Amino acid sequence: MALPAEITPSPAAVSLSVRGRVGLPRFSGLKIQQQPLGLALFNSKRNSSVSRRASEGRGIACEAQDAALDVPNVTDATWQSLVLKADGPVLVEFWAPWCGPCRMIHPVIGELAKQYTEKLTCFKLNTDESPSIASQYGVRSIPTIMIFNKGEKKDAVIGAVPKTSLENTIEKLL
Repeated sequence: MALPAEITPSPAAVSLSVRGRVGLPRFSGLKIQQQPLGLALFNSKRNSSVSRRASEGRGIACEAQDAALDVPNVTDATWQSLVLKADGPVLVEFWAPWCGPCRMIHPVIGELAKQYTEKLTCFKLNTDESPSIASQYGVRSIPTIMIFNKGEKKDAVIGAVPKTSLENTIEKLL
């Protein structure tokens, strides 16, 4: 059987090889960094706006990690003093670094911490580092958000839910 004289690349292979040359952002966790604009070898109608935006310096920006940094951690050692003996209501996000939905909800918890600064204290608990607390409260799925008041668990929300759902839960308990 004879091989074809000319081999043409598949559309997917062309798409992948062009992506690196048109200056598309490089994904790096929750932060997207703009790559330097290379020479765009093709300029179709579909990709012209992408290359034009990249050349104008207008890239995609996602700073979700920065918003999540505002929420302090709670551990086995600090659980008693920060959560159970707190004067007011406390929201705790049970999460793990490998959990995608947890990373999606981190910025929401950060926003809620700022929004309810005077009324609610927010913490996050890494279930990989403090598994005994998670197991004590029956956390079987993450993210799980629990609200405590005077040392008692008042409510729990399981999963990456919209901010409005968490706001409604918080408002019921305040």
